[in-house]
Amino acid sequence: MNQERIFQILLAPHVSEKSTLLADEKNQHVFRVATDASRSEVKQAVEELFKVKVDKVRILNVKGKTKRFGGRLGKRSGVRKAYVTLGAESDIDFAGTH
Repeated sequence: MNQERIFQILLAPHVSEKSTLLADEKNQHVFRVATDASRSEVKQAVEELFKVKVDKVRILNVKGKTKRFGGRLGKRSGVRKAYVTLGAESDIDFAGTH
């Protein structure tokens, strides 16, 4: 897989309380991914970009919420997330601290 496709698949790490707890307790990391990305593509992209061993990938489609803006209805865009479980010896450090 070329470098351009890796950056098209992995959009950003999803940082929240839940994703931080999963990273600490279960060695899982959460990423926002492209809507057309498959499990095998996400696995290959994470392994190549971060040089880690991926055990499992789960993909989740989160539908956008309907919100009100004054008297008008609006809709947030949906997001596709990937929960990536790493091998026991692998770890991703987003902060860059050692």
